[in-house]
Amino acid sequence: MPGSTPRRLLARSLCLLALLPALASARDARAEYRLDPVHTRVMFAISHAGFSHALGTVSGSTGTVVFDPDDWTHARVDVRVPIARIDLGDADWNKATLAKSLLDAEAHPDARFVSTRIEPVDATHAKVHGDLSLRGVTREIVLDVTLNAAKRHPMPPFRRTVGFSATTTLSRADFGITAWKSVIGDEVTLRIEAEATYDGKADDADAAPPPSPSPPEPTP
Repeated sequence: MPGSTPRRLLARSLCLLALLPALASARDARAEYRLDPVHTRVMFAISHAGFSHALGTVSGSTGTVVFDPDDWTHARVDVRVPIARIDLGDADWNKATLAKSLLDAEAHPDARFVSTRIEPVDATHAKVHGDLSLRGVTREIVLDVTLNAAKRHPMPPFRRTVGFSATTTLSRADFGITAWKSVIGDEVTLRIEAEATYDGKADDADAAPPPSPSPPEPTP
């Protein structure tokens, strides 16, 4: 019928316009957060000649997390861990661990993890698959991740913040770290605690809460 094509085009255009707010909302929901290096730490445990498990930490990690708490599948993680900041509680032990025979921190000062896919488990848990580069070797690992919170931080400047805990186990031999087999175990258990802050313009979720109303003046 004459005029039906223009009407169809108009209807399609109106449908697209109606979808724009939803599309924009979906795009905005996947906000980019920047890791807080003060509140992000990697802890590792490894057997010490079978007597105990040596514990060490690395602070100061940096990177980004793209995340929508309602849709884990589109999350992305890119993190650098400054290996030179390793701390096992003893200066000599730190130096030996960073030496060329083990982590070779002079040639490879950072470890890097880049996610490749996310496997949601439920609303607050997911398996994060990705590539870990350590000592010049890259291997795939899987992190078991728990979302602790996604909300406005209670302290100034009240930025939107997400917090995660993650664990995994890896083989140091897989990354070419094979020295001292009689003293150092092969299996390394990692625990990660991370906080990341919204890396964008301030919005209503980031604004400071309104001041509490002043108490009424006493009646004379």
